[in-house]
Amino acid sequence: MASLRDVQNKIAGVKKTKQITKAMNMVASAKLRSAQERIERFRPYAQKFYDMLGDLASGADESVHPLLEVREEIKSVGILVASSDRGLCGAFNSNIIHTAEKLAQSKTAEGKAIKLYCLGKKACEYFRKLDYEIVREEREAMSHFDFTLAASVGDEFIRDYMAGDIDEVHIVYGEFQSMARQVPVDQQILPMASHEEAGEGEGGDSGDYIYEPSVEGLLAELLPRFIKVQVYRGLLDTSCSEHAARMSAMDNATKACDEMSEQLTLLFNKTRQAAITADLMDIVGGVEALKG
Repeated sequence: MASLRDVQNKIAGVKKTKQITKAMNMVASAKLRSAQERIERFRPYAQKFYDMLGDLASGADESVHPLLEVREEIKSVGILVASSDRGLCGAFNSNIIHTAEKLAQSKTAEGKAIKLYCLGKKACEYFRKLDYEIVREEREAMSHFDFTLAASVGDEFIRDYMAGDIDEVHIVYGEFQSMARQVPVDQQILPMASHEEAGEGEGGDSGDYIYEPSVEGLLAELLPRFIKVQVYRGLLDTSCSEHAARMSAMDNATKACDEMSEQLTLLFNKTRQAAITADLMDIVGGVEALKG
């Protein structure tokens, strides 16, 4: 049985750990409110953009813009993986990485080359160990970012796609659905022809629109912006999901510390009682020996 001092040290260590997890829970909660406001403001805009562009693309010819071109043979696939920079957020990062790796494996099995664009330290560290070509990696991208990062990544996608270096583009990120649910999502954003029915999706509107200027002129202006908007949405969702996952993980860790502290306190009391009983037995034994 452990000594009293050992049990006391364990109890003290658990209490200090509880203080840390409780503080991290509060920090994650504060950051979550800010991130949640950002994604709730941006998501309706991104969804309506998606629907409107789907309506535009469905009535346009592929020759109008290179981003509408569906290539007969897909030789190379670009995958953007957005993870967090830091851990202690449960299975959040592993779920995103697993989804991206599963996508990469399925495309590789089809004979397609994989090019990875990793944002976030966790994704960079994981895929560095695997045999995939990493075109871009940003190890500290998710701590502080704005639309500039999404625009830079979007421009790189557009440049590589139009140059023929990649024939298909996917983004994998953690979608924030609620405090208790963050779902890894695989979304294809290029080629645009795959989104012809986007206007009929969730939140879509099947009404007819009259566009001015011409559809061709609008597509030339909006298609590049669409790529950047969808990338930015993925980054915002990932950031919000990270804080929610960390808040939940730290709350569970705090509860686990309480349970462990109770168990160690019970062990401490049992150990102390056993020590007292042993001392009493020694005293009684000594008294009886003196009497004898």
